[in-house]
Amino acid sequence: MPRVAKLLPIPRRFDAKGIQRYGFHGLSYAYLMEELTRLGDPAAKTGRVILAHLGNGASLAAVRDGQSIDTSMGFTPTAGLVMSTRSGDLDPGLAPYLARTEQMTTPQFYKMVNHESGLLGISETSSDMRDLLALEASDVRAAEAVALFCYQAKKWIGSFAAALGGLEALVFAGGIGENCPAIRSRICEGLGFLGIELNKSRNAKNEAVISMNTCRTAVRVIRTDEELMIARSVLRSCPAVNAK
Repeated sequence: MPRVAKLLPIPRRFDAKGIQRYGFHGLSYAYLMEELTRLGDPAAKTGRVILAHLGNGASLAAVRDGQSIDTSMGFTPTAGLVMSTRSGDLDPGLAPYLARTEQMTTPQFYKMVNHESGLLGISETSSDMRDLLALEASDVRAAEAVALFCYQAKKWIGSFAAALGGLEALVFAGGIGENCPAIRSRICEGLGFLGIELNKSRNAKNEAVISMNTCRTAVRVIRTDEELMIARSVLRSCPAVNAK
């Protein structure tokens, strides 16, 4: 990513120690970009793409002309979009506040934001989006967890579209992104100003392209394959293995 996207606004001496925004889900995003190329989408090489890996861990990446320019995760996978049990972005002041008011230790805080927060923390019921969708009509906690997930994903798409200067393709992947039409629909609702409009029938069937034919932004569903990407990376980096 460009340096401006990697910098953390903390004292500069920490940057020299490698403390910066890295982002994660790189294997998934590399696979998705290769698939976009294979499918013949020109945005893969000369366009503006947002990749949304939405699953137990969730993040988004912005790609311009085949190069990543930003990602929602940061120094650790805890940052960014709210996830199944991870909090996503939080006000740093929350840590000392809870230490003072709840006597919460650093290990306890780390456990909370990684394993007890996110969809699970808000719903107090489940970290599984399928469970929450089934419960949302009767449980306001589940409904709020689903609403927050969709709201934050929509905000990240909007901010990345601004950073990219527009958008030609939006790709959904991951367990939620690939298999949950309701969530894709709620995330894309109101994004017509970005040229996004879903075809309800295609979306309901989890088809490969779920946007209307008349839209200027293609919305795709691609089943990511991180394991295959690992194998491809090994073959490309090991001439001896590749020769066999």
